Amino acid sequence: MDIIDCRDYFGKKVKNLKEKKLFLFDLDGTIYEENCLFEGVLELLDKIKKRHGQYVFITNNSSKSVNDYILKTNQMGLKTNYDNFFTSAQATVLYIKKNYPGAKVYCQGTKSLIREIADAGIEVTETVEKDVDLVLVGFDTELTSQKLRNTCEILQRDIPFIATNPDLRCPVSFGFIPDCGSICKMIEAATGKKPFYIGKPKPMIIQTVCEKYNCRKEETVVIGDRLYTDIASGINADVMTVAVLTGEATAEEIENGDIKPTYTFHSIKEMCQCL
Repeated sequence: MDIIDCRDYFGKKVKNLKEKKLFLFDLDGTIYEENCLFEGVLELLDKIKKRHGQYVFITNNSSKSVNDYILKTNQMGLKTNYDNFFTSAQATVLYIKKNYPGAKVYCQGTKSLIREIADAGIEVTETVEKDVDLVLVGFDTELTSQKLRNTCEILQRDIPFIATNPDLRCPVSFGFIPDCGSICKMIEAATGKKPFYIGKPKPMIIQTVCEKYNCRKEETVVIGDRLYTDIASGINADVMTVAVLTGEATAEEIENGDIKPTYTFHSIKEMCQCL
């Protein structure tokens, strides 16, 4: 396919994509599905490197630490390091340190998330304690009824309630499972308390990565499968956005909805052909 004649899923002529220097990819539903890497990913990342570009995975999925993501992606054949990731957990650490310095955090999340919070120098607990200053909920793939009970008990107090990300569902091999947003809706129904969400669609993750790599918004593109987080975050950061149809978003939702990506491709493989 000639780049001059390349068109997206809806027949829109693709312009300026090959000029981008910073490619910000979502993971679940965009790069892979659970442990299965999508076709075309390795080829696309290789093209980006050959063009002297940079790719970073900006995921809302807080169930894994960056070290866990490095291990997972390396096992899939991707050569990644710490600089290739910026997650909602990392964004949450920055938010807590800026807005609640010295706070003791109760965290309802995976062992991996709790370890990452603690490794950042934040005091964190998984139990009901009187001196907790802040409640944090993440995408917890190890969720138990006791964890929910603890969270609801602590939220009877008048203390801040934050969550790593607002995603309602996470794509898996058979469809979807409840993500952090759905877990928080359950807690909200029980306590009447609604969290302040940290990750996408807020533009902070994108802005932070752009600053790190000294890239202007005109040089940046966000690629993802979810409209209300991935694509909305790019729009909020005023950068080019690409939606792929391998995860949550459907062509019908894009065509009929209010959140419009710059371009839409069926998959990463099709996007690669336009680079």
